[in-house]
Amino acid sequence: MNKDLIAIFEYLEREKGIKRELVIHAIEESLQAAARKSVSGASNATVKIHAKTGNIDVFCEKEIVEEVEVGSQEISLEDAQVMDPDCEIGQFIDVIVTPKDFGRIAAQKARQILTQKLRSAERDVIYEGYRHRVNEIVSGTVKRFVRGSNLIVDLGKVEAIMPTREYPKTEKYFVGDKVLALLMEVRESENGGAEVILSRSSPEFVRQLLAQEVPELNDGTIIVDKIVREAGYRTKLTVRSTDIKVDPVGACVGMRGNRVKNIVRELHNEKIDIIPSASELIELLQNILSPIEIRKININEEDNSLSIVVDDDDFAAVIGKKGMNARLISKLIGKHLEVQRLTDYHRTMAILREEWASTDDASLDQPLESIEGLSLIIDHLVAEGYDTIRSLLIATPEKLASIPGADKVLEQIRKQRT
Repeated sequence: MNKDLIAIFEYLEREKGIKRELVIHAIEESLQAAARKSVSGASNATVKIHAKTGNIDVFCEKEIVEEVEVGSQEISLEDAQVMDPDCEIGQFIDVIVTPKDFGRIAAQKARQILTQKLRSAERDVIYEGYRHRVNEIVSGTVKRFVRGSNLIVDLGKVEAIMPTREYPKTEKYFVGDKVLALLMEVRESENGGAEVILSRSSPEFVRQLLAQEVPELNDGTIIVDKIVREAGYRTKLTVRSTDIKVDPVGACVGMRGNRVKNIVRELHNEKIDIIPSASELIELLQNILSPIEIRKININEEDNSLSIVVDDDDFAAVIGKKGMNARLISKLIGKHLEVQRLTDYHRTMAILREEWASTDDASLDQPLESIEGLSLIIDHLVAEGYDTIRSLLIATPEKLASIPGADKVLEQIRKQRT
């Protein structure tokens, strides 16, 4: 019995999930060429491996003849009948011609081919077992590190890789640690095999964690419209409900926040903002920033940007640490977000008003009534003594702040002049 070969069969079956028949076929094919070279004149030699014993036999098909002239291709009737008493002249019979040192020589010659075959077989097993599990959450154990801090994770029958870019910088791992991750991709590797790629940085990882905690996501009652993330620090996601009786944010947060707490714990205390979806951009932005009040808003379609003005005390919260919150909001609304403090806005507008008022533009001396759509506010301004556009432009910021609606008129003037 070839114990070494049997051990290989059992290891590949148990650890790699590769069937013994597939391995045997790969070895037989790889030894075929070596057998034909080892047995002189045996151009039709074949190799057979016994699945239970691991013994290797080389067979050569020979023609049964009365008188042998070419020994490598012919056999006498007398010798053939020892193996098969019913054989006759003119028939062909398989004769064992295994050389004494064939096992050693053949193994050396076949090693490269065998490795390629097994790698291909293992790749097929990986593809078959894992390609339909893309975007599922899997668990494994950190086995080792490669090429710096790339993790090799043992999933059982397969070793997966989690590249450094696919897990947050805030997370540290050691060999033996348990890890939960998203099965992001199954792809061919550089050496012709297959790799299972894991991720903990993908926004999809948060979506799948949420699906484990919120059954309403699986039955379609709640839909996650969009997720944006800076892994390890903050995630923002918008949700909506297909049932008016179900609060999408409340369902995701759970009783006393238990559902979202479980996700935050798995993400090592990463902050998660769950926001009601809205079809209108401004409404969505208000939902994202709630309870912060947006003082001014301007959408520029040409450069796909959106500018807002907020109270000075709210500015830091909107921007976030190192601009993170503003970046995530930009991704969520699909526009570049610019944020300005209210005092800075007032200062900028005061400078603009001074510049406009200092010009000789005769239109600035027209009555305020020339501005359409704001008649009630304009009547109040006229009563306060501001009867022309220029008189309003030269008013002090403090005075303008005390007049209800003055900012709307100034905004209308700004739009007309820009």
